[in-house]
Order: sequence, then structure tokens, then C-alpha cells
Amino acid sequence: MQERIAVIDFETTGISPGNSCRATEIAVVIMEQGVIVERYQSLMNAGVRIPSFIESLTGISNSMLRTAPPADRVMNEVAEFVGLTPLVAHNASFDQKFWDYELSRIKRNRQQSFACSMLLARRLMPGAPNHKLGTLTSWAGLPHTGKAHRAMADAEMAANLTVHLSRELRHTHGLGGVSHRLLCTLQKVPAKKIAEAISKHRSV
Repeated sequence: MQERIAVIDFETTGISPGNSCRATEIAVVIMEQGVIVERYQSLMNAGVRIPSFIESLTGISNSMLRTAPPADRVMNEVAEFVGLTPLVAHNASFDQKFWDYELSRIKRNRQQSFACSMLLARRLMPGAPNHKLGTLTSWAGLPHTGKAHRAMADAEMAANLTVHLSRELRHTHGLGGVSHRLLCTLQKVPAKKIAEAISKHRSV
């Protein structure tokens, strides 16, 4: 992956954003030439209580959030940090929902598209036992970067997985480079039609 991309991960109080379900942590890693060059991470206090089972899952407690910066301030900072850089996330439909919702609360809009490393892995790593981030990381022999369900560890693992998937595409299909636009195309294509989609991409 040559171009600059931003790989993001949220921790949240639930699965659907709204007044009672908000983000509690965000991390972003910026990659250039397949290497992490910048990082942003922050807890964020949206004034919503974390359910006990989510506390147990993430290790993020209500007491930690009491001293965290307000969600509005964090989202303004991270929106400036990311700018118009193309976005990637593992299970991107989840992170995209929270990114769009939290941005909307500060009167901002997303301009760029998301690529999803989970959808891509389903097509390019069909032999994996499942397509959870931790499983794919172990199965591909990639480094575990810290505690699962903490935003920075998951963002770094998703970044490493995206590089791995890009490398697989280059080697398998003889591509000189893999663009974010190609990833966004391939994540919508059935596995058996990947080669055909790449052929069309080459001719554009």
C-alpha cells in the first residue's frame, strides 16, 4: 500500500450510535508506504455511562472517562488529524457509523470512503478459521500489538492486516501497487470474481 491511509478504531458503549450509545475511545494510525508514520489516540467523555459488560470487555471504566476530554473536543482534533486521508477499519460498517455520528454532532461531514479489512479478508483469506481481527492476525503470523478491544491495539492490527492483504494482492495478481480505490472496489466483489475485477481495474 503506497498511498497515505488512515486506519481507525472506536471503542463504544454499544453497537448503534445515538444519545445513549456513544464512543468512549478512538485511535487512528496513519500509514505511508505500508509503514505507520503517525498515531492519534484518546479516551472521550460523551457523558454516557458504560455498561458493566463493556467495561469488562474493553477495560475502559466509567472512572477513566470522568477525567477524559469531552467527545466534541476529541472529534474535532481527530478530524483535523485525519483530514481527507482515505479511511480503513476492520468491520468498517461499525466504525463508519460512529465516525459519521460523532462528526455530525460537531457539524462536520465525512468526505472520504472507508475500505473494510474484514470484507477484504473474507475474499482474500477464505481459509481463515473466522474473520475476527485477532484470529486473522494470528493466522497470518502478524504481530499482536496489545490488548484486544483497546482502540490503538486494534487500529495497529487492522493496519498490519491491510498491508498483508495488499501484499497478497500484489503477489497473487502481479500488481505494481494497490490503491485505496481498488480495496473499496474489491470488498464488494464475490471472491471468485476478484481476478476479473482486478483486470477491469487495470484497464481503467
